[in-house]
Amino acid sequence: MDQPIGLPAQGRANDGEFAVVPWRDFADSSGWDELARKAAEPNPFAERWCVEAGLRAFDRAGKAMIATLRMDGKLRGVAAVARRSRYEQYLLPHLAGWSHPNAFCGSPLVASGHEHAFWRALLAWADKHAGSAMFLHLQNLPQDGPLYAALRDVCVLDRRRAAIVHRHERAMLRSDLAPTDYLDHSMTAKKRNELRRQYNRLAEEGTLAFERHEDAHRLDKWIEDFLGLEAKGWKGAGNSALANSPDTSAFFRSAIEGAATAGKLERLSITLGGRPIAMLANFICPPGAYSFKTTYDESLARYSPGVLLQRENLALLARDGIEWADSCAAADHPMIDRIWREKRPIARVSIAIGGRARRAAAALIFRAEAGTKLQGL
Repeated sequence: MDQPIGLPAQGRANDGEFAVVPWRDFADSSGWDELARKAAEPNPFAERWCVEAGLRAFDRAGKAMIATLRMDGKLRGVAAVARRSRYEQYLLPHLAGWSHPNAFCGSPLVASGHEHAFWRALLAWADKHAGSAMFLHLQNLPQDGPLYAALRDVCVLDRRRAAIVHRHERAMLRSDLAPTDYLDHSMTAKKRNELRRQYNRLAEEGTLAFERHEDAHRLDKWIEDFLGLEAKGWKGAGNSALANSPDTSAFFRSAIEGAATAGKLERLSITLGGRPIAMLANFICPPGAYSFKTTYDESLARYSPGVLLQRENLALLARDGIEWADSCAAADHPMIDRIWREKRPIARVSIAIGGRARRAAAALIFRAEAGTKLQGL
């Protein structure tokens, strides 16, 4: 019998204890935090402080669930999941990794060495508790790490239909070069000279300063300054700024505060006469970093304050313990793609679940969506 939505679902996979419970019933905060320190792939958007911030803001009805894998009593894998009644504009019920538009990476947190076991357990649970769901859908999966490779292996070995239904590449920073050398390689001499001229002209407008913080010093003011600066620009005019919605602004505040408490927040600002004109928040999750949010004063666009701030952000290349940084930007972003030259492949994946008939129907859905460009994992 299918597990009713909102009730715990437990079972023993060959690889350990697997459970799915409503998120409000999950209480192992310390285990989740410890898992983040041992994860095969760093993902701040799957860490407790960020997931809880999103759930409180966007799932007040409490419908999302937390799926966990335990071995020897220790948490080895965790992911937020949900049942969805619609898939894009279609009435297609499905299971999905729970997410929201401000979560830019969808990989679960899984301890190194347990990647295959986690996917086997999650898919076995989905088979047994599919209910009306036609497939499992996972968003924003990086294709360059062990979790994606393990998912592909499990689907192949299980002869389970799975497809990439959308794929894009976004700017990434990965290089052995020093920050100044990287900038020399990524930008032409003409553009670098133009940036210097813009900086000098901007400095003529008042006292120009750069700030970097990794603690909670005046954090509340920094958050309010960020929200206000973003709301003054095109996002605010288009009703897509964080401050335009109480839910998104609450999420941003909670996520930034949570990252600071966890010791994973880096804040960068350029100020002019003490007033912030460009701001950026990084989530630092060794061996990676994620450039979460950035904004700038559009009335000063002629000076390129956002690009000037990104020039300072290249210090990530010299930071101990950081091997790469994900821009979290849209594909072909007109600004960051001119500076960060590496690419990270990101996929949306749909996976067949349930019995033979349901899996066959899912395969037809995948092909209808992807058409002739249908790709397996």
